[in-house]
Amino acid sequence: MATVITMPRLSDTMTEGVVATWLKKVGDTIKTGEILAEIETDKATMEFESFYDGVLLHIGIQEGESAPVDSLLAIVGKQGEDISALLSGNTTASASEEVKTEIKTASTPSEIPAGVKVVTMPRLSDTMTTGTVATWLKKVGDTVKEGDILAEIETDKATMEFESFNSGTLLYIGVEEGGTAPVDTILAILGPAGTDVSGIAANFAVGASVETPKEEVVKQDSNLTPNTQHPTPNTNDRIFASPLAKKIASDKGVNLSQVKGTGENGRITKSDIENFTPSAVSTPVQAVTDATNTVSAVKPFVPAGEMFQEEIKNSQMRKTIARRLSESKFTAPHYYLTIELDMDNAIASRNMINSLPETKVSFNDMVIKASAMALKKHPQVNSQWREDAMVINHHVNIGVAVAVEDGLMVPVLKFIDQMSLTQIGVNVKDLAGKAKSKKIQPAEMDGSTFTISNLGMFGIQSFTSIINQPNSAILSVGAIIEKPVVKMGQIVVGNTMTVTLACDHRTVDGATGAKFLQTFKAFMENPVTMLA
Repeated sequence: MATVITMPRLSDTMTEGVVATWLKKVGDTIKTGEILAEIETDKATMEFESFYDGVLLHIGIQEGESAPVDSLLAIVGKQGEDISALLSGNTTASASEEVKTEIKTASTPSEIPAGVKVVTMPRLSDTMTTGTVATWLKKVGDTVKEGDILAEIETDKATMEFESFNSGTLLYIGVEEGGTAPVDTILAILGPAGTDVSGIAANFAVGASVETPKEEVVKQDSNLTPNTQHPTPNTNDRIFASPLAKKIASDKGVNLSQVKGTGENGRITKSDIENFTPSAVSTPVQAVTDATNTVSAVKPFVPAGEMFQEEIKNSQMRKTIARRLSESKFTAPHYYLTIELDMDNAIASRNMINSLPETKVSFNDMVIKASAMALKKHPQVNSQWREDAMVINHHVNIGVAVAVEDGLMVPVLKFIDQMSLTQIGVNVKDLAGKAKSKKIQPAEMDGSTFTISNLGMFGIQSFTSIINQPNSAILSVGAIIEKPVVKMGQIVVGNTMTVTLACDHRTVDGATGAKFLQTFKAFMENPVTMLA
């Protein structure tokens, strides 16, 4: 039976969404987990994932169009299925009807005190019916400012930070930590300190009207004409910009106070930042020359500017990375072994391999292959520490560190010692692409026994890494450098690469790590041995 997909409400202030891009068209086959479209909310542009299998039968909102929350976004069903009843308004088969939960509550009070704001549990996907409060970051009585993180909420897809869109005192918490509540039920109440909100908390009904934050008032200079449609926000007020726009501005070094917003009420959007061009600033005359072209007077130049900084809230990924690396660094006794490799034979071997049709091997692929073969010969490096025992892994699963927009991911190549160089290259590209496009699955990042971090492509000659627990070692790979070397008693130009092995001293002794590096060096300096 056909399913109606509606516009999700992604924050408690969102009333409509804009379809930025459709990634599927009518007639395409859809699978669960595939990205249907990119939706621009009042906070950011997000990928919208399908939770159903079928054929895309109808698109209700075209690219660039906006529509209210819960309006018809698309219909998915079987090829050729009759959806006329759904289009005419009978949405008994829609997803929204399937997931709705009837909640009986008393009627709301007829009037909410001035300045009091009721915050409700947001619906973060069209399949979400309940949310769980993982952590409250504020407690009753705390002062809350607009933009502060109130709590971390666990949905049916992820744990997300929940930002306050209002200022005031936290007067009431409706769902305690670990508690679960249906969408649109009361989550918290903000307002002036000392306000009695017991009646609101007791009588609030799902779907009742909630006092929403007032629209941002943008002050205009007296010399602006009434026809100005998108006034620039006053620099003395809060700059009205989406978090995505703020992040891009921070990355590009753009001062948001200089950007004219084209969004609703002058809100600065992603496209405003991407299309922003700083206006030319005239340089004051600093010197006056006389007829003899000598400097007769110099006027001191006093630079004028605006102190500008931005606080970016830590994402769940960044928090997880910080926690795990801190645990590794302060619980595992690290030590480091560094060795320099002669890469002349590796360069010649790679050139020969890549001369074959449809064959492409990178130096990173060769490093991974050599590591896998060395781990088979030195399984103690391929180990894990437990309080009651040391686990020796006789299978080789290598994690490859990949830098993504929000931090670092480590996709895992499993049973890699059984792969050829070309197979390693294909798998690395596939997993790295999934990681960067946020399509990688949790199972594809689990089960590593050893990790490799390569910064050679950035010109870094040598560095040390923090062990990716529960692994016992991680290999840091630097750039290939052309420099004078001594061969056969003669100084010649050669190519070298420095690698550093970080080891957990609880499982890998110094001699064990050194022998692993010797074996790894032999494979890298004579790549033909990896093909034997």
